[in-house]
Amino acid sequence: MQVRTLVDEKFLTIINPAAGGGRSRKLVGPALEKLRAGGIALETVETNATGEASRIAREAYARGHRKFLAVGGDGTSYEVANGLFPDALTSSGEADRVPTLAFLPLGTGNSFLRDFGDQGVEHAMRALLERRSRACDILRLTHEEGVLYYINLLSVGFAADVNILRQRRFKSSGPLGYWVSIFLGLAQLKRRPFPVRVAGDSEFDRRPCLFLSFNNSKFTGGTMMIAPSAATDDGLIDFVRWGPIGRAGLVRNLGGLYDGTHVSHPLAESKKASRIEFDLDGPIDVMVDGEALTLRCEAIDVLPSALRVVV
Repeated sequence: MQVRTLVDEKFLTIINPAAGGGRSRKLVGPALEKLRAGGIALETVETNATGEASRIAREAYARGHRKFLAVGGDGTSYEVANGLFPDALTSSGEADRVPTLAFLPLGTGNSFLRDFGDQGVEHAMRALLERRSRACDILRLTHEEGVLYYINLLSVGFAADVNILRQRRFKSSGPLGYWVSIFLGLAQLKRRPFPVRVAGDSEFDRRPCLFLSFNNSKFTGGTMMIAPSAATDDGLIDFVRWGPIGRAGLVRNLGGLYDGTHVSHPLAESKKASRIEFDLDGPIDVMVDGEALTLRCEAIDVLPSALRVVV
């Protein structure tokens, strides 16, 4: 796997000061000063509303910016990525159009970075100071109302139900909020079909399940290893399905979600695919890079090496 040195160019630093319940606002100043002292050129701008990071990234890309630093949590990175695409799509392979995205995880968390180290902010800053970057795939979801892009994962079923609870009731509670949401999700446990067809299959899979997850990287919720075999640069979607396990069985196997052993359960399946299609009757709740959305999904495909990430 090739890792290359970044050219010394200015990073447009998009700061969500409200991330992490205001934690970002308190910590961002010293962190940016340390980066500047290490020779990293930064131009900073703050967001004030949901969706603003996407607009800032999109307009900056159009002006010629190619290097971006997302300061916040998973939601900030998600917004920046969606601002960069589809303008950054490079069907002709022009290297100067491929954006670079770095992270300063000062929000609730950054699950994507967990694939590369467990030191959070320290790892992210060291990657920047050492001028490291690598190729990264982008996953593209086509839905009834448009298209969105993500670098971590999209889940439906139990994982999306838990995320909805966390976003609506425990957003500022950090890791504790995940655990509370999980146990509330257990109390309301649903097993239902989400018809999908993996590229190469002739039929849609309409079996009831606990959850489906369509992954670019391994982790979600900070430390849950939902897709232990996922790789961010293999040009494939890592598809994980857990069948209709019962409440008691899920409680017994809950630890497996954190070490990746859940994929060995008899009701679990894991496979890689270049494209996934949906046959849904209507919109469903989804979790995408930590965001809670309601969409009628149509298909997921991969944009190989469409992004460079500083990790």
